[in-house]
Amino acid sequence: MSPLPNVAYKVLSSGQFARWQASGTFAGAPVDLADGFIHLSTATQLAETLAKHFAGHTGLHIAAVDLSLLGEAVRWEPSRGGQLFPHIYAELTLAAVVAHGPLTYDVDGELLLPG
Repeated sequence: MSPLPNVAYKVLSSGQFARWQASGTFAGAPVDLADGFIHLSTATQLAETLAKHFAGHTGLHIAAVDLSLLGEAVRWEPSRGGQLFPHIYAELTLAAVVAHGPLTYDVDGELLLPG
């Protein structure tokens, strides 16, 4: 089994990201608040997350989060098809964001990760 990655991705609306930048902390999107944790996806899970939960949405933003900075707040829990997803049981600070940018694709339709 391969080791779990140190970086995971949070998809946000541009407004959510702007509020995060202004306040310095992010408690979560409505789905996160309802579930009691902040949902993130690994790089290999992100395209499916976008297709399943964000199809048709515009103005999306992706934040790359350094999970190693979050310690015990990170829990890898099974979700879609038994895959382990990183869930954050704390507010996220901007200090944990290592890169961010608008959701973009290359000319071949491949998702471009911030970095």
